[in-house]
Amino acid sequence: MITNVAEKLVPKLPDLNCGACGFKSCDDFGLAVQQSGVDLKKCIHIKPAGPVQPVQQNCISCQGAEHLGEKLNWKDSLKREFDFILDVFEGEPGPRETILPYNPTLVKDLGVKKGDVMIGRPMGMSCGCPVTHCGVVSDVDARNGVIYWNVTGPLRPRSEGFVDIGFYVSQAYEGVIKESKEEIKLGRRYWFLPRRCMLQWRHSGLVNAVSRMKDGSYKVRIEGLYIG
Repeated sequence: MITNVAEKLVPKLPDLNCGACGFKSCDDFGLAVQQSGVDLKKCIHIKPAGPVQPVQQNCISCQGAEHLGEKLNWKDSLKREFDFILDVFEGEPGPRETILPYNPTLVKDLGVKKGDVMIGRPMGMSCGCPVTHCGVVSDVDARNGVIYWNVTGPLRPRSEGFVDIGFYVSQAYEGVIKESKEEIKLGRRYWFLPRRCMLQWRHSGLVNAVSRMKDGSYKVRIEGLYIG
């Protein structure tokens, strides 16, 4: 029997299908919470907040952008301060990232092309990220071995197959800043929190291009990345 608590919590899961909870999808995890009593805390995107509250108040990845930095006290999951939240472009499935495989010849050898589902693990950003990234290729520069993709959850690679690019270096992120503690300036290095980061760790990067939008948000490209 589904409890009233589960009825309130499960529909508000982030729908990222990241797999960090051990289930293939948020739907599978929600069903396990409802029917098998699996602990909701296995979802790493739910911020602990004392007594159980509706997930829409605690879920970092599925909350609206408004005042999210303030709700998190401008600190990541390891209590480190950051300056802004990097959001995805409207209509795109995930963060836009420019990557360079450790072996750039793989781009040609594997015939990587737009629309391919791909996996790989980022290295070279400070200590590197311990999580394998999955995503969909949006463009390819085969001559230089550079790949542009949108990072997504792992459900699609599991169901459709994938190209494994191996280790890679993340060269840049592109996205929208809807909320920040200060004005964003070209040429400055900032700490930022990628909205869809599974670990909710802050990153650091230099703003290499910035445009101020009519609604007050910023469109940015961030290079020189590392995890802080």
